[in-house]
Amino acid sequence: MDTLSYLGQGFGVALSPYNLVTALTGTLIGTVVGLLPGLGPINGVALLIPIAFALGLPPESALILLAAVYLGCEYGGRISSILLNIPGEASTVMTTLDGYPMARQGLAGVALSLSAWSSFIGALIATCGMVLFAPLLAKWAIAFGPAEYFVLMVFAIVALGGMAGDKPLKTFIAALIGLFLSAVGIDANSGVYRFTGDSVHLADGIQFVVLVLGLFSISEILLLLEKTHHGHIAVKATGRMLFNFKEAASVFFVNIRCGLLGFFMGVLPGAGATLASAVAYMTEKRMAGDKGTFGKGDARGLAAPETAIGASCCGALVPMLTLGVPGSGTTAVMIGALTLYNITPGPLLFEQQPDIVWGLIASLFIANIMLVILNIPMIRIFTRILAVPNWALVPVIAIITAIGVYAVHATTFDLFLMVGIGIMGYILRKLDFPLSPILLGFILGGLMEQNLRRALSISNGELGILWSSPISMGVWVLVVCMLSLPLLRIWRKRAQQRRAVADA
Repeated sequence: MDTLSYLGQGFGVALSPYNLVTALTGTLIGTVVGLLPGLGPINGVALLIPIAFALGLPPESALILLAAVYLGCEYGGRISSILLNIPGEASTVMTTLDGYPMARQGLAGVALSLSAWSSFIGALIATCGMVLFAPLLAKWAIAFGPAEYFVLMVFAIVALGGMAGDKPLKTFIAALIGLFLSAVGIDANSGVYRFTGDSVHLADGIQFVVLVLGLFSISEILLLLEKTHHGHIAVKATGRMLFNFKEAASVFFVNIRCGLLGFFMGVLPGAGATLASAVAYMTEKRMAGDKGTFGKGDARGLAAPETAIGASCCGALVPMLTLGVPGSGTTAVMIGALTLYNITPGPLLFEQQPDIVWGLIASLFIANIMLVILNIPMIRIFTRILAVPNWALVPVIAIITAIGVYAVHATTFDLFLMVGIGIMGYILRKLDFPLSPILLGFILGGLMEQNLRRALSISNGELGILWSSPISMGVWVLVVCMLSLPLLRIWRKRAQQRRAVADA
């Protein structure tokens, strides 16, 4: 009963005219920022913190604004992923796998509306989870130490083989390329330069924006140039802009499963939307088996990562509010915003300043409703991008890509590096290598190294810490199962061929 009364108090804060305008402004800004490849929610939130502080916004309004920008960026990130096959950020890599094929089939409006609906359902499930289970789940998440996180990353890399269908070897090679690229730069512990070729420009490693725009944007430009002639249109959009009841029903249970999974992954500090979307996609693909058309425009393959992303974003706020531990990179920036207001996030925050906590939770319900209301009518505007001929679209993509990369460090080296990575991505795509595992390997590589080193520091170099806890052992069992699945698939295929020969 106390929870419901606190939630009612929170809605009283969130529904004030001032905070409603603040949430609406945040969702609009977030959608625009998320639409631009390379920016993402971290940059969007970071840019608004000094503005919110300078405007003298009260702490609850500032937090509502930043949370709305956070959610809006996740909504906006799917637009370029679906329409142009260019992930707005790391978490939307999975969205491209089935979202872009749907757009190529003339279902861009359906894909955009279905992804918006799935993200809304995921966020709704996670927000309800925050109300009911936030303190309990935050305490459970403490059980995940560096060793458990390392094993979880290993599981994510190994499970990538499940995304490739009959190409597990190419998928693993692509993931290894990503792991290698993540090691470029100065070793944080020893200060040794690794794989930099004596170039000072690579001392800080390869920037995520450079890699993602090179792999996806530049390689996509090269592929478009292959088939460009005057007046040719890359993708045709049908007149139907919204999903129908049959399509919504086909992904209903996917939304529920991935919403719960995304919330769970979001609560784990450091796991984030990227890992949640990858695990959700791979889980649903496994469950679909031969009945699915994942990677070719399956609505379930679009709904799964989008639901998980929406849920994990809200779930990431749980450890931030209850433990003072950031659940993602964006919530780490939001913790910095709280310190500007001399507010210390943690268990006492619920008791000492309930208006801030419950006002934020209530605003999540409101912001998600606003995002759906705003995004659905704008789908027709977004799909106009598809009516642009390739000869006009290619230079626009190239200019936006170059600006996005140059804005990070303002160096021409990043531009040349992006082009080089793009050529590599183009060659790999022509050789039928998937690019998504490269990006996921790159993202998870740094986290794997950090957590492995922390675990070994705790155990004084004893490897036994990696399988000493029940959680670690359980995840290792899943790793072994994932490694055996491609072999079982090959064995089953050969057995079927033998039976077919025998029957003939």
